[in-house]
Order: sequence, then structure tokens, then C-alpha cells
Amino acid sequence: MARLPAFLRGAVISSACALLVAPNTAQAATYGAGIENSQWYLSESVFECTLVHQVPGYGRAIFRHRAGESLSFVLESETQLMRPGRGTLAVEAPSWRPGTAPRSLGRVNIEDGRRPVLLDSRKAMIMVQGLLEGMDPTVTRESWYDGSPVRVKVSNINFAGQFSGYRSCASGLLPVNYDQIKRSRIPFAAGSTSLSEGDMRLLDNIIAYVMADTTVERIFVDGHTDSSGSRIDNRALSEERANVVADYLTGKGVDTNMVTVRAHADQYQVSGRPADNRRTTIRLQREGERPDLQQANGYDAASPNS
Repeated sequence: MARLPAFLRGAVISSACALLVAPNTAQAATYGAGIENSQWYLSESVFECTLVHQVPGYGRAIFRHRAGESLSFVLESETQLMRPGRGTLAVEAPSWRPGTAPRSLGRVNIEDGRRPVLLDSRKAMIMVQGLLEGMDPTVTRESWYDGSPVRVKVSNINFAGQFSGYRSCASGLLPVNYDQIKRSRIPFAAGSTSLSEGDMRLLDNIIAYVMADTTVERIFVDGHTDSSGSRIDNRALSEERANVVADYLTGKGVDTNMVTVRAHADQYQVSGRPADNRRTTIRLQREGERPDLQQANGYDAASPNS
């Protein structure tokens, strides 16, 4: 075989070495909607406001605001594309706005499963501001399959109009959601059956929710005492505590037939501290929930000392 000239042998060796030491320059896989297919969909009720954006090839971007909570943001994907770990979040200019520098929003946690990205209210609102400014929030993380970057862009096209509707929706949300008030507790001072202003605010929130959610079919009101009195006195006191709460509910419009009042005296102690046992519990029951799994103290049977 003919030998290569010296200068060609050097070029070949140099090229081979460059290939061996060159970094991985794999093209980033970018997912995002273009001008022609970027849409935002608003879903609104007194229970929740959501803004949903389809990210072609990846999944969905969702801004969610539940009653009684703050705005949050989540990315959903049926297929796991990103490797769990620490990714980056930046607000970038769309391709038709060259020359605008991206703005880093810091690191984000990429989780396993269908919802790899979940952001709190602060970062969600920063993303909203970027979208309103015509920018595209972008999450970047290594892929799980070959380590090349995966970029998910949230498009600002058609966002502003729907966000205006979201703000109207958010202003009409209930003060609480079901998870926040399905198990509630009114504390009492020793021998007392009086409701404080804070107790009445809690009951007002429960009333507002029950009047809006037609799936709530029962309200269990259970009165309790500590063990310091006689059994007869404690029975009467626990009944009075339950009735003062039930009367407040029905006096503000809750259907009397929905309310079940029970008095337990000192039968269900939840703590060694007497103050913890002087209470009335309120438990809401929705259609389809299994009341046989609930105890009279208003907590799940699996955790009677909650």
C-alpha cells in the first residue's frame, strides 16, 4: 500500500484526534407551538381557573389557580423525555424578535412521571409576566435517552387575551377549596360554647363552599369536651357546642336536612392536652364518598388521633 505524504498523514491524525476529544454537539430537541398552532384555552368556575396550552410533540403547559390557593404552573407529558434532576428556566425571545437577550429564571426541579415540572406562585407569575411581554418561557434539561438537551417552549401567541379572562375568573373564586375545609375544627375554652370571630370566618367559608358545590350531600357536626367534668355535664356541653355550630350554618342558609348533629362528651380524646379535646368538628361528605370509613370524631378511621 502506498504511503501518504507526511503532510497528509499529519492532517489525518489531527482530524482523528479532534473527533475523539470534541464535545457532544448533538442538536437540542425543541418542542413548542408556532404562530399558526399556538392556542390557549381558559377553563373557569368558582372552584378553579386554568389556562391550558398544547405543546406539540411534548404535552401541555398549564397555569392553575384553585380556590383558596395561589397560581401555579405545571408541564405535563405522556412520554418521559427529560432526565430527572436540575433543569433551567429562562424567558427567551421568539425567533421573530432577534437580538433580544434571554433572561434566566434560575434552576427548576425535573421530576419523574407525567408532571416533570411544577412551579410555585412566584415563578409562575414571572412566567406570566414574560408571556405578557411577548417572550417565551423555556425549560431545558438533558434527555434521559442520550443526554442531549430537551427544550420545551411556552408560546406567548394568543396568551394575553385569555389571561384577561383568567383574571376575571380568579376574582370570583371561592375563598377556600374542598380539601381545605372538608375536615374542620372549632376550638372552645373550658366550659365555653361561644364562637370567636375567627371561628365565624371559618364557618362563613364553609357555608360559601357548601352553597356552591352541589355534590356535598352531608355535613356532620360533632361536639366534644375534655374529661374534666362529669359524664352527664360533658354530654350536655358537647351537645351545646355542636348545636351552636349547626345553628350558625343553618342560620346562614345551609339546608337543615344536610346537617347531622352528634354529641360525644369526652368519648373521643385526641390528645393529652385538655384544650385539644374541647372542640366541635365539621366534616363534609360528597356524593360517592364512603361514610362507613369515617369516625364520629370527624377524622379518618385510619388516623383517629389526627
